[in-house]
Amino acid sequence: MQKRHSPDFKAETVIEVLKEDQTVNQIASAKHVAPTQIYAWKAHVLQELHTLFEPQGKRDAELRADYEKRIHELYAEIGKLTTQLEWLKKKIWLRT
Repeated sequence: MQKRHSPDFKAETVIEVLKEDQTVNQIASAKHVAPTQIYAWKAHVLQELHTLFEPQGKRDAELRADYEKRIHELYAEIGKLTTQLEWLKKKIWLRT
């Protein structure tokens, strides 16, 4: 069973790694976490670090735009599937 770690625990662990007072293996041993997991958390932090300096409104606008796009795609898919269903119903009704 996988253990779930809180965001605070992950952040604290990555901060310790970035301080470089101990090796990743030492930190992993002390915190009972696999070193590969710590490297993954560190990579995620470094990849997303630039977003901390973006204005909150810009991030919210990007998320909202992605959300609206996804909703539009899903409604299009619903329309397509509804049309296909109606066509199949008509075909089956004509055969009986």
